Amino acid sequence: MTTLTLNLPDALEKEHDETVQLIAAKLYEAGKLTLGQAAEMCNMKKWDFPAILAKFDVNYFQYTAADIIADVERISKH
Repeated sequence: MTTLTLNLPDALEKEHDETVQLIAAKLYEAGKLTLGQAAEMCNMKKWDFPAILAKFDVNYFQYTAADIIADVERISKH
């Protein structure tokens, strides 16, 4: 894992863990990290990370309605 240094306002110093969790959740939401990578970023187990996603209103499943419809249509053609 690579270390990245961010300059954040002093007000966030007390909320270090929550700030890291927010960044990890949003990177997962954007498809930049897998669930395991996001959990590792927060020093958590993979199976505990969905609670963080819920905390920041990030969907665990990254499928849109269009993705689901396309999958159903593809499967029904077979």
